[in-house]
Amino acid sequence: MPSLYEMVVYSDAEAFQVCNAYALRKGFSLRKGHIRRDKSNNVTQRDFLCSKEGFPLFKDSCNDNMVDKLTTRTGCKALIRFSVNQGVWKISHVNSIHNHELAKPEERQFLRSGRKIHDAHAGVISSMVDAGIKPAEEVGGAENVGFTKKDCQNFLYRKKFETMEGGDAQSLFNHFKERQAKDSKFFYSIQVDQLNRMTNFFWRDDRSRLDYDCFGGALCFDTTFRTNKYNLICAVFVGVNHHWKNVLLGCAFLLDESTESFIWLFKTFLESMGNKQPKTVFTDEDQAMANAIEQVFTGTRHRLCTWHIAHNATKNISSLYANPEFRTHFNKVFGGCQSVPEFEVAWDSMTSKFNLQTHPWLNKLYNLRNKWCLIGAYSCDLNGLFSCIYIMFLYLDTFSANMKSTQRVESTNNVFHQMCTKTTNIIEFVLYYEKKLEDMRLTELQEDFRCKQGMPRLKVISGILCHAAEVYTNKIFKFFEIEYMSCLIVRLREVSNEEGVTIYEATEEGHKRVNTIEFISHTSMVSYSCKMYEAKGILCRHALRVFDSKYLTSIPTQYVLKRWTKTVKEGMLLSSDLDDSSPQGNLKSAQSLRLSQLMHKGNSLFSLASMSNWGAHIVSEKLSEAMKLVEKDIKAKKASDKVKKKNSLSTSGVQDDDQHILDPPTVRAKGVTNKRLKSALEKSKKVAKVRYTSKMSPPNTVVSGNTHSIWYFILFIVNILYYYVMNICTLAEQHNQEYINAPSNMTTLYPSFHDFYNQVCIETYIWSYKSQFVLSF
Repeated sequence: MPSLYEMVVYSDAEAFQVCNAYALRKGFSLRKGHIRRDKSNNVTQRDFLCSKEGFPLFKDSCNDNMVDKLTTRTGCKALIRFSVNQGVWKISHVNSIHNHELAKPEERQFLRSGRKIHDAHAGVISSMVDAGIKPAEEVGGAENVGFTKKDCQNFLYRKKFETMEGGDAQSLFNHFKERQAKDSKFFYSIQVDQLNRMTNFFWRDDRSRLDYDCFGGALCFDTTFRTNKYNLICAVFVGVNHHWKNVLLGCAFLLDESTESFIWLFKTFLESMGNKQPKTVFTDEDQAMANAIEQVFTGTRHRLCTWHIAHNATKNISSLYANPEFRTHFNKVFGGCQSVPEFEVAWDSMTSKFNLQTHPWLNKLYNLRNKWCLIGAYSCDLNGLFSCIYIMFLYLDTFSANMKSTQRVESTNNVFHQMCTKTTNIIEFVLYYEKKLEDMRLTELQEDFRCKQGMPRLKVISGILCHAAEVYTNKIFKFFEIEYMSCLIVRLREVSNEEGVTIYEATEEGHKRVNTIEFISHTSMVSYSCKMYEAKGILCRHALRVFDSKYLTSIPTQYVLKRWTKTVKEGMLLSSDLDDSSPQGNLKSAQSLRLSQLMHKGNSLFSLASMSNWGAHIVSEKLSEAMKLVEKDIKAKKASDKVKKKNSLSTSGVQDDDQHILDPPTVRAKGVTNKRLKSALEKSKKVAKVRYTSKMSPPNTVVSGNTHSIWYFILFIVNILYYYVMNICTLAEQHNQEYINAPSNMTTLYPSFHDFYNQVCIETYIWSYKSQFVLSF
C-alpha cells in the first residue's frame, strides 16, 4: 500500500476518503478544516483536522436551551494538509501527534467520521422496515456494519420526517398524485370539510380494478379496524381469488360511521370499479351501513356475518347459549334447514320450548332473517302480516364464494395490526398497505406458477376428475375432488323421464333428507335443490352423481366457472402493460430491478474474492475504478438535468395552485380500537363491581348530592326549632312565667344569637352523620 505522501487524488471527496481511511486505522475521527482559494476561486489548499482540534466555545451556563453534550475538544494539533495544483491534490504536510488517547481497534466502529449509512445500506434498511422486519447486524459483527444502531434510528426518523413534510394529509395527497402520474388507472378520492380538513378518502390501484373484474362477485366489508393517530376508521374491501386467498380490492378511511359517510364510500367504490355492482356483500350488524347498502348497492344481496351473530348470541342469550340443547336448536335454525316450512317449524320449536317468544334480541334477529337465513325470502302483504313467498332459495341461488362471515377482512386487519399503532400516520399506513398488497400478489403469482408446473395427483382415474384438474386451480380442485368422491354415497332414484327431462330423487347414506334433481339430456343442464353451484360455483355431489350415471367424461362448459380456473386473467392487461413508453412509467421498479441484479452478481463476486487476499485486492481496485467512472457519469447527468430544468422554468409560467389539505381532526367515534377486546364475562364482572361499590358506599361518599343537601337542611331546621322550644321552656320555668307569654320575650330569653347558631350547626352535623350511617345499613 503506498505511503500517505504518495497519494494523489483529484477532488475534495477523494481527499477526505483517503484521510478518513487513514484516521480510522489510527483510531481518531476526522473533520474538514480550512480551505484556501485563489483569485479564480480555485482550491489551492485544504486541511483535514482531528475532530478534537480547537477548544469549546464559552456558553452561558444559565441558558436552559443548552443541550447536555460532552466536551470533546482538547486542542489537538494533528492535521493532514493537501496542496492543489492544476486539479491534482497531493499531501504537503502531516502532523500525526495527538494530545489525547486514540481509540482501540474494538472502539473504532464508534468514531463519528467512520459512521455513514450508504445508499446500499439505506435501501436494505428501508426494505426491511417496509416488510416489518427490524434492522439487524450484518454478518461479521457490528464493527463491520459502518454505523451504529442509533445512526439507523436517526436515518429512519429523517426518512419519516421527509415523508411527512407538509403535513400528513398533504403528504398523502401528494403520494396519490404521484401514483396517478405513474399509473393512469390509479384511482383516489378525498373528501374535506369546510375548513379544508381531510375527513374521508378512498384509493385503489389498477391491479385492484382487474381483481375486482375477476373476483368481485362476493365482497367482505368491515370497519372494526381503527389504528392510527387520528382514530379514523379503516374500511377494507376484501374478496377471494381463484386460489382461495384474500385479495384486497380497495381501502378507505372514514371520519365516522354515519350513513352519509358509507353512502359516499360505496358510491366512490362503484365509480372506481366502472359501476359494476357485486352480487353479495357481507357486513356486520350496523344499521347505518345497511341503510347505505340499500341505497347504493341496489342489485346486491346484503348478508350479515354469521360469526358476529353467534358472537352476539353469547352476549344477549349467554345463559341459554351455554345450554347444549339450546345450541342444537340454534344451529338447526342457522344452517340445518333447506325449506321455509322447515325453518318456521324449527324457529317456533326453539322459541316455544325455551319461552323466548318475547325476547327482544331474538325478535330483532328474526326480523333480519332475510339477511342471514339461507332458505327463504319474506315480504309484507297488504294486511301488514308477514307471509312466506317461495322464491327458490334466497342465498343458495346467489353467488357468495362459500363465504359466510367477514372473517377474511378481520384476518387481513390482523396483518395490519402487526405494524400499526395508535401513533401511526396515515401516509405510513398507506405505504405499509401497498407493501402488503405487493406481498399478497407475489403469493398469488407463486400459486399461478405452481398450477402451471403440473397437475395434482388424482385419487381415482376419472374423465371428469381429470378435466377438473386441468381447468381448476389446485386449491379449487381439492374442493371439487371432495364432492366427486362423496358422490359415491349418493343414491339416485328416477322419478320420471319425459321428453329428455329426467327427474331424480337423491339421498345420502345416513341422511333422511331428499334432494330433487332435474337433468336435461340434450343440453346436459342440471338443476337441483341444494343450489351449491349457484352459491359456490362448484358442482355438488348430487349433480356429479347424475353426470356419472349418464357416463359424462368431462364437466359441461356451462358449469366451469371461470373465476375458479387457471386462466381467469387471460386476455386482461394492466395499464402498465400498455404504457411502457411513459417517461415516468416504472422508474422505481426499473431501479429496483437493476439494484437486485447487481447485488446478485456482486454477492457471487465478493464470495469468490474473499477466499484470498489477492482476489480481495483485485476486486477492491476494480471497484474503485468503477466508482470513479459512475460518479463522473452521475455528475455529468446532474449538470445536464440542471440545465434542462433551468430552461424549462424560464419558458414555462405554470404554477401549482393546488389548495393545501389539512390533517383530519382527531375523533373518538364508535367502533373497535386497537385495545384488547373484553369478553362479556369481564364486562359483567366490572358492572357487578360498580353496583356493589355503590351499595356499600361509606357515610362520606356522595351517592346523590341533592338527597344529602335536602336531608341536612331538614335536620338544621329541626335543631333550630328544638333549641328554640327548649330554651323558652327552661327560662319560663325559671322566671315562673306562663308558656303562652314566652314568644314576646324571645329576644331576652336567648341573649347570644351567635352562640345559639353555632350550637345548632354543630348538633345538625352530628345528627346528619348519625342518620347517614344508620341509613347506609
